Amino acid sequence: MAEPTVPARVVAAERIAAETAFTRSCTPQVGRLLALAAASKPGGTVAESGTGAGVGTAWLHSGLGGAGARLVTVERDEELARRVAGVFSDDRRVSVLTGDWRLLERHAPFDVFFCDGGGKRDDPQRVVELLAPGGLLVMDDFTPSSEWPPRYGGEVDELRLFYLTHPLLRAAEILTAPSASAVVATRCP
Repeated sequence: MAEPTVPARVVAAERIAAETAFTRSCTPQVGRLLALAAASKPGGTVAESGTGAGVGTAWLHSGLGGAGARLVTVERDEELARRVAGVFSDDRRVSVLTGDWRLLERHAPFDVFFCDGGGKRDDPQRVVELLAPGGLLVMDDFTPSSEWPPRYGGEVDELRLFYLTHPLLRAAEILTAPSASAVVATRCP
């Protein structure tokens, strides 16, 4: 059985990650989830907090549909942001911002928001508010928990619990690898 194709821009972003020793890129499993999320909102506004080397950005881009679609991502590291912007320089639908995650606010509401950097922990309520009704929120890098309420390090994982039980969200935790999970949520209309 053949492995799924990896988009060329994902390969280019993985090259940036290798050249800069950036080790926190999303996995291929999460990448395919991001492509699916972006594809589910043709013509939508897609956002990413925490561009890193652009691997997640490239996966989101691979699912971006329609001339009216937009993808905006923000990265604090100027050099990484500059290099990632180069990967997408031929696509006017993509904006790579440099600075704090709150720069995304002027582009909201989002049909898809991959919250991989700022906001996820420091302002979770604002993250929810940036979603359009019916918008999808994707967050990875959780450690699976088979308990309820979810636990991490022997303690209740308050952050995960916030997203899984928020009254404006319908959320689920999805296993992306034996030792990793993502929280995926949609904002109620």
